[in-house]
Amino acid sequence: MDINCDLGEGIGNDHVIMPYLGSCNIVCGGHTGDIDSMRSTVRLAKEHGVKIGAHPSFFDRENFGRKEIEVPRELLKSQLIAQISSLKEIATSFGVNLHHVKPHGALYNLAAKSVDMAELIIDVMKNLDDNIFLYVPFNSVIESVAKKRGVSSCVEAFADRNYNDDFTLVSRAEPYAVINDPKEIKLRIDEMIRQQAITSINGIKKKADIQTICLHGDHPNAVQIAKLLYNFKDQIN
Repeated sequence: MDINCDLGEGIGNDHVIMPYLGSCNIVCGGHTGDIDSMRSTVRLAKEHGVKIGAHPSFFDRENFGRKEIEVPRELLKSQLIAQISSLKEIATSFGVNLHHVKPHGALYNLAAKSVDMAELIIDVMKNLDDNIFLYVPFNSVIESVAKKRGVSSCVEAFADRNYNDDFTLVSRAEPYAVINDPKEIKLRIDEMIRQQAITSINGIKKKADIQTICLHGDHPNAVQIAKLLYNFKDQIN
């Protein structure tokens, strides 16, 4: 079971979380981040042997990439390719490969339910090396589109987020979107890893072939969650 986290966002705890990860998603200038932050995060990931992924988003720093915005298709495609390519170049300069791409925020959520956005992201992936994976939400449109178009993907679930009954993520506009209780998160992790299942906010359970579990670096208990995930993985291995 892989553990991943969105890093390079300026939270200040990357160095503490990184040792517990299998892969990381590095912001590449869309919702935040710049060349310096990308370089420092790639360097840290290389030191710990953590797989490197690009975390592109809408160019929307004001809303941290968490708001759906209208962008012409070809412009958005070129923006995403530029973000991913910039991180890929930095990774290459450190002698490491780009392992995966994981869209951020509103882009990620749109691709989970919109065929058009899913197709656009798959078009972006087709411009990249065939060996680069795409991290996709569980039970999502983009998971299906990736399979249909031959893009290698890893199915992702979230340790610290609640799911709607259709297994999309509960909007961050809702007060119960993020799970803050470490005990509840521990139960969620146990269910995901041992049972390969996810339970919705209203108690609906669904089996899921989960290949990577995400935690958010800006969660107030991020380091504790990272340790929980790491310990569960060790118990199973």
